[in-house]
Amino acid sequence: MALLTIHNGQLAFGDHPLLDKTDFALQENERVCLVGRNGAGKSTLMKVLAGDIIMDDGKLQVTQDVVVSRLEQDPPRDQAGTVADYVAEGLAEVGEQLKQYHTLLELVAQDPSESHINRLAKVQESLEVSGAWRFEDRIKNILGALKLDGNTLLTDLSGGWQRKAALARALVCDPDVLLLDEPTNHLDVTTIEWLETFLKDFRGSIIFISHDRAFIRSMATRIVDLDRGQLVSFPGDYEKYLVEKEEALRVEEMQNAEFDKKLAQEEVWIRQGIKARRTRNEGRVRALKKLREERKGRREVQGKVNLKLDDTSRSGKIVFEATDLSYQIEGKTIINNFSFNIQRGDRIALIGPNGCGKSTLIKLLLDQLTPSSGKLKCGTKLEVAYFDQYREALDPEKSVIDNLADGKQEVMVGGRERHALSYLQDFLFAPKRARTPVKALSGGEKNRLLLARIFLKPNNLLVLDEPTNDLDIETLELLEELLGNYQGTLLLVSHDRQFVDNTVTASWIFEGNGVIEEFVGGYHDAQQQRQQVLDARKAYEP
Repeated sequence: MALLTIHNGQLAFGDHPLLDKTDFALQENERVCLVGRNGAGKSTLMKVLAGDIIMDDGKLQVTQDVVVSRLEQDPPRDQAGTVADYVAEGLAEVGEQLKQYHTLLELVAQDPSESHINRLAKVQESLEVSGAWRFEDRIKNILGALKLDGNTLLTDLSGGWQRKAALARALVCDPDVLLLDEPTNHLDVTTIEWLETFLKDFRGSIIFISHDRAFIRSMATRIVDLDRGQLVSFPGDYEKYLVEKEEALRVEEMQNAEFDKKLAQEEVWIRQGIKARRTRNEGRVRALKKLREERKGRREVQGKVNLKLDDTSRSGKIVFEATDLSYQIEGKTIINNFSFNIQRGDRIALIGPNGCGKSTLIKLLLDQLTPSSGKLKCGTKLEVAYFDQYREALDPEKSVIDNLADGKQEVMVGGRERHALSYLQDFLFAPKRARTPVKALSGGEKNRLLLARIFLKPNNLLVLDEPTNDLDIETLELLEELLGNYQGTLLLVSHDRQFVDNTVTASWIFEGNGVIEEFVGGYHDAQQQRQQVLDARKAYEP
């Protein structure tokens, strides 16, 4: 049975059609991965399915009594209130009642006046009449499952923990259909693996957007590709999709070539001399007009991002050298007596749970924090390019081109002047899109812009903090290829297991309590080596 369907869906922003007379149906117990290029409209489609955006034309039908819940793309960074209050908002009116109850409970504790006590009593009575206390228990159970403290302020959480809170909010209404927009963003590897298990046990259907190929391989029972306004279904797993998609593009390219050849022949015929005009038939003329219209309406396959790094400058042989480096804050040890030597050309992944100290170590290396103790020596001739996962370098009110060129028409690329619009086209920003405010971009487009900014500068040390978040898979693979040929030094923070495996030669694992262990290879290499160490220790235990 179809839980929700789209029939003849049409939606456009300006002259940019996101849905172009397309159909879709979600069946029971499916886990559908929605893929497509950045800016194709995946997040917008999720909002359509949730009923938050109305299509220009076509019909969205949700089966009676089916509950749909959506996890948004970005974590709730600036929202006030506690985690419990935020999660309760997923229950709509009941959530508001529970939120009001907890607010009054605190107020009575501070000021047990008669008016406050009476207001609390009225809210309690309302909750009892509506049977809302059972939802209070559900909130507690969801928070417990996700190891969230309901009394913590949402703004005090890291991006990963905020992501967990958003997931709890989506789950608390006990949905039949779960819409997840980049659910692994900002989550550490342990939590991603927990999420995979949790969602496989979910008794309902799931539509999710993800760039994490390991997550897609583990989760998806069907792939749906949003390509130039059309939703194309590929039953089966991700590997099967890759093969079938490549074949579909090959066939499309061949058919387009045959079509263009036929159109060119007909254009030659219509332009022939007077003798030919006398003999031409009106049916053939009408067919030519139809061919012209069809060619005009064709939406070409979007090109590939053209990623280039200016890594011609060389740093000194030693990039960073530390002896017993430590950092404490408010009595808590974040880095504990860590000694290391980073040499030119090293490619190191920093791996560990959210809040373990990865970003702190980067800030120490970039001289944004001062060590509590120990020695840290920076190498010579360092030129740093830093990718910040929160995109704080971008001004959301300014246009794409102004964020890149700050009002100028030209930018320096590889020591040569180049028009900013031309450079942005390398990152798939058409001239019209380049004049769009950053706040109107998709998450993946914002990341492409951030890459465009940092790649302008000559660099020999790349520091990338979650660069893969929101990127479409094709761009992610091009970034992997670029980093594979990079001649400088790479420090990478990423929870994308395949990206780490394909990119680095060493992994630093944050074990907790400030302890950092070094391993050779990527994520899975490090896990195997850790297990061998643990097995060896057990063998020597009495």
